[in-house]
Formats: sequence, structure tokens, C-alpha cells
Amino acid sequence: MKRSSASEASAVSAAAVGDGVAAAEGAGRGAPQGEPVDRLEAHRTELTGYCYRMLGSAFEAEDAVQETMVRAWRSYDRFEGRASLRSWLYRIATNVCLDVLKGSQRRARPMDLASPSSVDSPIGTGLPETTWIGPVPDQRVLASAGDPAETAVARESIRLAFISALQRLAPRQRAVLILREVLSWSASEVAELLGSSVASVNSALQRARATLAASGDRAADAPPPLDDAQQALLRRYVDAFERFDMDALTAVLHEDSTLSMPPYALWLRGRADILKWLLGPGCGCEGSRLVPVRANGRAAFGQYRADGTPWAIQVIEAAGGRVTALQCFLDTERLFPLFGLPARYVGPGVSPASAS
Repeated sequence: MKRSSASEASAVSAAAVGDGVAAAEGAGRGAPQGEPVDRLEAHRTELTGYCYRMLGSAFEAEDAVQETMVRAWRSYDRFEGRASLRSWLYRIATNVCLDVLKGSQRRARPMDLASPSSVDSPIGTGLPETTWIGPVPDQRVLASAGDPAETAVARESIRLAFISALQRLAPRQRAVLILREVLSWSASEVAELLGSSVASVNSALQRARATLAASGDRAADAPPPLDDAQQALLRRYVDAFERFDMDALTAVLHEDSTLSMPPYALWLRGRADILKWLLGPGCGCEGSRLVPVRANGRAAFGQYRADGTPWAIQVIEAAGGRVTALQCFLDTERLFPLFGLPARYVGPGVSPASAS
């Protein structure tokens, strides 16, 4: 499957579905118009969330959903309603994802690959994009409205740590667990989607649960959503980081907090090492500005250097009144457009909505 650029991914629309099919099929058989496209597009966000959990990459997920939409468009006149449209689309999306995952290595976070580094460790050479789990904007994968309990589960199931745990599962086990435990499908529905038996689905779910238990991360283990105290903590973090005040950062970082920076494998554990790194190899962060976004169900920021150039998407984890993880993604050329952030810092008050 051809990988889209960030700008191309952000431009995917109902019109793109029709245009893609028209280009593929020319003026041949007539494809459905109007209302069918709207019906397909109504499922784009949830399908993107599903494909992101399966693939661990926002860009691969959007490519997979676009392929799903094109396949559905091509076959729509043969869709006889024997299953719901939603189930039919999930069947197509699952097959697309399983095709993508054939022969590919599992994506990971730096802490999944090696022990923590020391402050004096060389940063090394960045590894290929396909190595890493990447961040995803909330609005791409989470419905803007819905049942609060379902929304909470959906939010927790896109956390970077949980996405990493999912990548440890064999692809079909991954699909079973997501469909059963995140999307609340019945075993019979999943069996029908996969062309399998209920017994096989239940067995796969049992093995998937055991693997996740061994990894130590489940969606249900996540900290609660941001409350007033965590919002206040984030404001203190932004203030401390932008002023590059190490004493203030000491007060907001957990003593066992982590710092990671894909595409580099280097990562640090411990507040003391993080602060030493910021004063040493990371001193270029002084004078940075942070623009708030939402990623992976968590608070996140677009970090701009003092000269206004993009530097990272920071995804923040917090628990117990402290920041526990700074997950910094440095592929700004693709990630800043994905998050609707401008190519240069344009001053306080900027937002993804006003920049796009």
C-alpha cells in the first residue's frame, strides 16, 4: 500500500473516495453516488481508530481506511445488507490491516527495545519510521460525541503504552481483542467477521489476554482522565518548561519519570537524568514554546524551538500529581501537519484549529 504524506492524509475526504475510484475504474461501471459515500464516510473516524490500534501508526491507519473506503465503494452495488454496513466495513478494514501486517516487524516504543540509557550515552542514529509506534490526534480516532463510558474506553485504548502492548499480539489475536474488549463485539460477531468459529475466537481472546497480562498493561489500568488537579499540573509543567526552570520542573516530574525521543532509541528514566539531559544535550530546548493539542487520549503539545521552528510533538502522561512520561516525537515534517500545527511558531493563542 502506498504511504500517504501527512498533508495528503489530512486531506482525505469523501471526495477523495469517489476520485480514487474514478481514477481506478475510469468511466466503466457506474458506482453509487451521493448518499452511499456519506454513509461510508460516517464510519471513517471509528475505522481510523480501529486501524490505528491494529497498526500503531496514524499514517498507516489513514492509508488503511482509505483503502477500505475504496474497496467498499467498488463493491457497494453488491452489498446486499445481509450484515450491517458497519460490520461489513470492519471486515474490509480487518483484511486490509492483516495484509499490511504480513511480514512486517512489530512497532515499538524505545523502552520496549532496550534498557534506559545514561545521560552521557550518544544519541545515535535515528531508526526507520517503521520501527516506532507514533502518536495520533484524538480527533482522528475518537468520536466527538457518544456514550461517556464507551468514549472513556476508546480514549484509554489509544494510549501509547496500550498500543505498544497490542503490538505484542499476533495480528488475528490483536483484531479479536480490539473487537471484543474495546469495541464490545460479541464472540459470534467476531467469528463471522473473521470467518472463524466462536470457539476459535474465544481461544484467541484468552491467549491475547494472557499476553497483555504478562506485558503489564491493559486499557483498564490507565490513570483517570484529566481532572482539575491534573490540568493545574499541566499548566505548571508548561510554565516550567517554557521558562526552562529546572527547580520548577523538579517539582512537577515524578522521580521515576521517563523521556523518550523517537526516531532515536535512546531513552532516560529518572527525574535527575532528565534534568541533566535538558541542561546538557537537550539545552537547545531552552526558550521553547508549547502549543496544546490532544494525542492518544492524553494532553500533548507541539514544541517549537526558540527560533520558532518545530521540534517535537510531546505526549504527556501524568499520575499521582506528577508528570510520569515525556514522549517526544521528532518527525515534525509529517507530524505537525497531521496535528494541524503551523510550520513556524506564530505566537501565543495559536491553535490547531486556527492554524489549519
